[in-house]
Amino acid sequence: MNKIKLIRYVFALLMIALMVGVSEWLGEKEILFPEMAALVLGLWVIDKKIWTISRPMLVMLMTTCSFFGILLVCCSPFPLLVNIAISFVYTSLCLIVTRTSLIPITSATMLPVLLGTDSLIYPISVFVMSVLVVSGQWLLEKKGLRHVVALEKKRGHYKHNTKHWIRLLFWLLLIAAIPVYTDKVYFIVPPLVVMFIEFSSSSSGFRNRPLQVYFVVIIAAILGTLSQHYLHTILGISQIYTVLMLFICLFLLFEIVGKPFAPACAVALVPMIIPQQKVLYYPGQVAIGAAVFLFVSMVFFLKCYRWKREHLLVCFVPDFFRRRIERPNRKERNSQ
Repeated sequence: MNKIKLIRYVFALLMIALMVGVSEWLGEKEILFPEMAALVLGLWVIDKKIWTISRPMLVMLMTTCSFFGILLVCCSPFPLLVNIAISFVYTSLCLIVTRTSLIPITSATMLPVLLGTDSLIYPISVFVMSVLVVSGQWLLEKKGLRHVVALEKKRGHYKHNTKHWIRLLFWLLLIAAIPVYTDKVYFIVPPLVVMFIEFSSSSSGFRNRPLQVYFVVIIAAILGTLSQHYLHTILGISQIYTVLMLFICLFLLFEIVGKPFAPACAVALVPMIIPQQKVLYYPGQVAIGAAVFLFVSMVFFLKCYRWKREHLLVCFVPDFFRRRIERPNRKERNSQ
C-alpha cells in the first residue's frame, strides 16, 4: 500500500468515526447511515470513478431519497412489501431521469422503510454527511491525494431502460416476499439490494469475481456483528472505538483480497442500528440473502451459463488464490 492511499484510508476512518461519534454523543441512531461508509470508500479511497454523478447532484439525490423514505413510513397506508416496491420505483426513476449511476440512493430510501425510521434527523444527517463527503473528495483532489476524475456527460455504464428496471423490481419483490412476511428483513438489508442492482446492471470488473465478493460481504457482516456485540455491548467499549477497530480490519481485508467492494462497508455498519437482540442472527441472514441475490444476478441477468469455461473459472476462483497458483506452462516457459 502506498503512502497516499494510506492517507485516504485514514481520512475515511475519521469520517466514519465522526458519523458514529456524533450519533453516540447525541444518542440518535438515525444519524447512522451505513451506506455513507460505502460512499466514503468509493469517493475517497478508490482512485477511479465509481459512480457517474456530479457532486451537487449526489447531495440532492441522497437527501431527497432519504426524505422520501421517511415520508413513506409516515404516510403510506400500504404493507411493507408494497412500500419496498414504491421506494425502488422512486429511486429507479431518479436514476433514469438524472442519467446518473448512484445506486446507493436505493439504500437511502429503503433503509427507513425496512427499519421503520420516521425521524427528520435521518434526512438531515444524510444531507450533512453527503456535503462532507463531496467536500472531502474535492479537497483530496485539490491537495493531490486523489486523481481528478472528470464527469462524463453521457449516461454511463448502467442500462437505464424501463424493461431492465422492471425485471429488477420483479426479482426484488420475489426475493423479498418471504423475508417480509416472516419478519426476517435482514435477508434483504439495503446494502445487499445495492449489490444486487450493481451486479445486474454494471459493467464493472467486480462482476467477474462473485465468489470473492460473496465472501467479503459475509466477512464484513461477521466483523460488524462481532464488533457490535462483543466489543460494544459486552465489553462496553465506546461505539467510536469499536467502529475504528472494525474498519481497520475491513480495510486490511480489502488490501489482502486486492479489490475493495463498497457495499461491504455498509453491510458492516448495519449491526449498529438494528435491535441488539437480533444482531447475532444478522450474518446468517446476510449470507443467505447475498447468495440469493448473486445467484439471480449471475443466472438471470448476466446469463453466466452461456460463458466459456475459462471465464467461469476466472469468476469462481478468487484472485487471491489464482495469483498464488503457478501454471505449469508458465513454469516451463520460464525455465527455457
